[in-house]
Amino acid sequence: MEDSPRRNGKKYGWYVLLIIPFIATLYPPFYASVKPELWGIPYFYWYQFLWVLISAALTVVVYKATN
Repeated sequence: MEDSPRRNGKKYGWYVLLIIPFIATLYPPFYASVKPELWGIPYFYWYQFLWVLISAALTVVVYKATN
């Protein structure tokens, strides 16, 4: 039995979460600096790597919520 269109519409709302990493990593003023450093690693690098981990977590959340 298929989900009703009304129920499917609620599932698609979860996909909005996937826009967050897209915006955070593609808008340079958020990360275009060297300071602050974290264990000697410039901000640019650890910010980008942190978003890799956050994106993976958000992808899992969206997957679990929509399936």
